[in-house]
Amino acid sequence: MQKGANINRIKAVLAEQNRTSKWLAGELGKDQATISKWCTNTYQPSLETLVKVAGLLNVDVRDLIVKTEIK
Repeated sequence: MQKGANINRIKAVLAEQNRTSKWLAGELGKDQATISKWCTNTYQPSLETLVKVAGLLNVDVRDLIVKTEIK
C-alpha cells in the first residue's frame, strides 16, 4: 500500500460534524500529532481504533474509509 494514499475520510467526517482533531485526540487519549497524521493520510489508524473513531463520531466505520472501485 502506498504511503500517503487517501485511504480514510477522518478529516472530512470531522469537518462535516464541526469537530476538531484536537477533540478527537482528547477523546481517544492520543497525541494530536497522531490524529493529524491520520487526517492527512500519512499514517493509518488500526482497524480497532478506526472502529472507536466511528463510535465517537456516531457513523458506520465504512463511512470513514474511502470507497474503492472494483475493476
